[in-house]
Order: sequence, then structure tokens, then C-alpha cells
Amino acid sequence: MRIKKINKEEKNIIEKQKQKLLLKWLNTRLIDDESVFQAFKSVQRELFVDFSYREYSYLDQPLPIGSGQTISQPTTVLLMLQLLNVFPENHVLEIGTGSGYNAALLAKMAKSVITVERQSKLAKQAINNLNNANLKKVKVVEGDGKLGYKNLAPYDRIIVTAAANKVPHNLKNQLSLGGLLVIPIGPTYECNMVKIKKISSKNYQTSSHGIFSFVPLL
Repeated sequence: MRIKKINKEEKNIIEKQKQKLLLKWLNTRLIDDESVFQAFKSVQRELFVDFSYREYSYLDQPLPIGSGQTISQPTTVLLMLQLLNVFPENHVLEIGTGSGYNAALLAKMAKSVITVERQSKLAKQAINNLNNANLKKVKVVEGDGKLGYKNLAPYDRIIVTAAANKVPHNLKNQLSLGGLLVIPIGPTYECNMVKIKKISSKNYQTSSHGIFSFVPLL
């Protein structure tokens, strides 16, 4: 699918917004992981936003992407990736593909990325977006994210981009020893960002990292 072209004026607006965000993060030191910064710089978020909202691509707020879902605000996306602590050799599973933006960032940071999306329309949209961004190392799978993706497990890192009532057991099982899982837990508008490290097959180390809002994990 071809993307609609952005005119010169829109490009300038988008670029100014992007630079403003980068400056904000540098000044506040809210984001200080260099690999996360580089991924953000190299991926065009405007390719993963609905065309009618494209001039707002780098406003620090969520935007609708259709099917009742949103693309999370940039600061939230980068904070989660920073918590995930991704290395170039990592094999990553994402639950909740959405428009594909988070998977695109992960593709710049990790060895391989598997992303699972429940809604067929969004899965197809994400594939188109990733192709338009020329990102080939992401595998988009249509299915129930709570089940993970056993075919290519275990994973060094797992990230969930929707609020769950509890950590799905399948995801914990598919995490490699020493691996990290980042997931929002709790009500949609008041969920706790949780990071889990797998110490052994039955033992996990858990830490909390603030309150956020997410669409529910279905």
C-alpha cells in the first residue's frame, strides 16, 4: 500500500515537533538510554500514524489508529523501551502491535522482533507500515497476545503495550532465564508499569515504575 505524501510545510512542522521532544528528554534526563534515542531518531513515527493526524505525529500524546486503539504518546513508548533494556543480540516478543511503531523501534535495537496483534485489520495495517518504513526483521503474527507466541520462544525480552489484570502465565513461561518482561498491570486509566526479571523457572524479581494509562489487553 502506498502512503500519502506529506508536503514540505507538514514536514517542517513534524521535524520541529521531533526536535522539541528530543530536547525535552535531554533537558529532563527522563530518557537517557542512547540506544532508545537512536531508535527514536531513525524511525519516522509519521509513517505509523493515521494520515489525518500525521502533522501531530510528535506531539507528546496518544493518537487514534483505528479499531478503537491508539498509538501511545512518545514519552511512554520510550520509557517502556528504556525499562526493557534491549541489547542488539536480544530476541524480543511484543504483545499488541497496533500500528507497528513500537515494533519498528525494537527492530532498530534488537536482533529479531515478533509482534502479536489480536485485530486482523491492525495486523495488516502494521505490516504495511513496517514495509513502508523498510523494516524487514519484524514478524507480525495475528493472534491472542495473552498466549504469546510459543513457536519462536523463549524470548530475551517481552513487552506488553496494553493493560492486563495480571501477568499472563504463558508470557512468563516464554521468557528466557534472566530475561525481562515489561507490562502495565491494573485498570485502564490507572495501571502500574511493572518490570519482571526471570530468576529461575519459578522465581521472578518484580519492580514498579509509575502509573500510566493504556487500552485494555483483550
